[in-house]
Amino acid sequence: MRRKFAALAAVLLLLAVGCGAVGLAGYFREAEAGKGYEELQEEARRESQEETAAEDTAVEDVPEEAPASEEAPTDSGVEIPIDFALLQEENPDIYAWITIPGTAVDYPIVQHPEDDSYYLDHTAEREEGAEGAIFTEAYNRKDFEDPNTVVYGHNMKNGTMFQSLHRYMDRSFFDENREILIYLPDEIRHYEIFAAYLYDSRHLLQSFDFTDKTVFRAYLRDVMAVRGMNAYADTQVPVTEEDKIITLSTCYKGMDTKRYLVQAVLVSIEEGNQQ
Repeated sequence: MRRKFAALAAVLLLLAVGCGAVGLAGYFREAEAGKGYEELQEEARRESQEETAAEDTAVEDVPEEAPASEEAPTDSGVEIPIDFALLQEENPDIYAWITIPGTAVDYPIVQHPEDDSYYLDHTAEREEGAEGAIFTEAYNRKDFEDPNTVVYGHNMKNGTMFQSLHRYMDRSFFDENREILIYLPDEIRHYEIFAAYLYDSRHLLQSFDFTDKTVFRAYLRDVMAVRGMNAYADTQVPVTEEDKIITLSTCYKGMDTKRYLVQAVLVSIEEGNQQ
């Protein structure tokens, strides 16, 4: 009998050690998740800045007085600080970049041409990873001209991807950090956050026809009436069915039946320099 108990104890000990090892491995994977994006962020912005510096140097080399018959070229817009050519060499699915000042959100946006679920577990560099990527689905066009563009990202425990969106559950943070920037290869789109709240897990673009202005108007009315702990909607921000909004969607504390949404309305567009 003692031998049986000893054998059982040994098995349980091995199982405990095995589970502990799996748990520890999962912890380290979670801790490192999203770290690869740091290099991508630095590379995309560094290359763009180097190109701008080179252009500035070239301008300095031009004589101050040009012949009267030659007109100096004029800038046609703002500089886009993201090197999309470099990013799209890495992955042509990268089509935009999202930055939210005051948060850790500073990532490329991707859309797979065939598989909407691909970037749930693949990074923007097409490597397998629990952090996935910030992505949109084929329900949305890639010019952000749909009435509602839904952008997805994981809620990673280590603070990467869309985890820092949950900071909008704090009223003072919500009030003080309202800007979202979407960079495209030829423009910068400025958005103002008007709502942040917990919602159910329904698929928004399958549940609402936002191209129907009556549906969109009713939806916005419901958003502005949202109530609940840590749910905020600024009714002073003018948003109508004629506007274009983005919805950032992420998980909530591992609850499959809930999503945390941050929504913003387009307020201006800056055209980029023509290359």
